[in-house]
Amino acid sequence: MRIDLHAHSTASDGTDTPAELVRNAAAAGLDVVALTDHDTVAGYAEALAALPHGLTLVTGMELSCRLDGIGMHLLAYLFDPEEPELARERELVRDDRTPRAHAMIGKLRELGVDVTWEQVSRIAGDGSVGRPHIATALVELGVVPTVSDAFTPDWLADGGRAHAEKHELDPFEAIRLVKAAGGVTVFAHPGAVKRGRCVPESAIVELASAGLDGIEVDHMDHDPDTRGRLRALAGDLGLLTTGSSDYHGSRKTCRLGEYTTDPEIYGEITRRATGAFPVPGAGGATGA
Repeated sequence: MRIDLHAHSTASDGTDTPAELVRNAAAAGLDVVALTDHDTVAGYAEALAALPHGLTLVTGMELSCRLDGIGMHLLAYLFDPEEPELARERELVRDDRTPRAHAMIGKLRELGVDVTWEQVSRIAGDGSVGRPHIATALVELGVVPTVSDAFTPDWLADGGRAHAEKHELDPFEAIRLVKAAGGVTVFAHPGAVKRGRCVPESAIVELASAGLDGIEVDHMDHDPDTRGRLRALAGDLGLLTTGSSDYHGSRKTCRLGEYTTDPEIYGEITRRATGAFPVPGAGGATGA
């Protein structure tokens, strides 16, 4: 059983539509995929309508959080998407993305980069605009060779020359909100040092005490030593460990199913969740 619990669509910063994502997940040999767009569940209905036979879809979302000035992402699974308090907070985070993008574009123009809102808006399409869309614009302009190269202190990394803050949740409050909506929480790529500063392990200890369910260990941004250290920490704290691709379509080099989650861990996630249930596909629509 092959399970990928971290994937993005055009509802946020991926390049596959939700329908394309589930079809590509089935073609990649996955049995389970979680749609975890940033701060939104807008793509879920389309993904569900197109869900192929043999593929199970997990309701998910990647919440933007900040702890002691350090950005971090919290994966939420199988929560009630209609729960009003969580819905209100995710809308606040999502709605702040547009003014933040305008601020970063302004900083880039001050640095001599001829990027425009129109260009970034075109790249984002109907999705919730984010840094990867601005990074893609920098690639189009020849400023950087790849999207990943834009996430450095020179450009868009936390604290970088063109970085701008946005509304983000306190992770302890995010855990509370997701739990109240019947969901399960996993700290996404906690050791991804290439993206900027990471929260210390002492903070993970505190988050575990507050109800964090797990940490994402097997991820393209974790080297073997980091994975080993995180796995040991999870064992000490009684946290679940997941593996995921963090798929963004053509925007990143990772492939669906590049890293996967153990079926027993997935089973435990589904047992803990009370807000929603995984949905098995019955042969969705085949159109684009």
